[in-house]
Amino acid sequence: MPVTPEPISRSTPEADLESSVSWQTTLSLFLAAVLGAALALWILPHWLPALFSDIAAQKAYWHLARSSGIVAYLLLWVSTALGLLITNRMARAWPGGPTTFDLHQFASLLALGFTAFHAIILLGDEYIGYTFLQILIPFAATGYKPVATALGQIAFYLAAIISFSFYVRNRIGRRAWRTLHYASFLIFLLITVHGLFAGTDTATLWPLYLASAASILFLTLYRILITRIQKPHFTHTPKRSTR
Repeated sequence: MPVTPEPISRSTPEADLESSVSWQTTLSLFLAAVLGAALALWILPHWLPALFSDIAAQKAYWHLARSSGIVAYLLLWVSTALGLLITNRMARAWPGGPTTFDLHQFASLLALGFTAFHAIILLGDEYIGYTFLQILIPFAATGYKPVATALGQIAFYLAAIISFSFYVRNRIGRRAWRTLHYASFLIFLLITVHGLFAGTDTATLWPLYLASAASILFLTLYRILITRIQKPHFTHTPKRSTR
């Protein structure tokens, strides 16, 4: 019989919540994204030759990379926002602390999968001409906006570490796990810069980047403020003299 998780209380940190997403599910999601991109690299040119007879359709890989990158960014934004809202009173009321925690983790895993697809599918873009090693190694690609591209690659590796850290919390310790999660702010910053400077839709999507960054900044400041307000203050009362 499955055990219903305890509702989160005001003093319950997110590090004490248990995940309902198994590591097998996480691995399956990641492998599905990689295999999906690999199949697309093989199917599009072999099964749809008519599509590639049109010069405009040659950008199919680029369109897939752009769309998957935007979805990955939105999922990362959702994950970061939920991570900041886990201990919020509104989140405890609805949908509940444990549910918010699960949504936070699942959104981060989906973002990781879409990011993997976003990177691998670029191997089919002949205009950029990335190699597999250039996809894997930051700053190895020098043809197209290397710095902005490398920032996205670094953010992916950091996100992978944090995503899989859910399953080693008991080994590394809850305090170390929470400290590691502070890198989520750096990841969101790197991905935002990557999207702004490496994306070809920046002129159209800049309101999206601005709104998401502003919301994360607001939620961060709100959480800091609420944490300071709710933090108990102890005052030292001197003992009376017995003389």
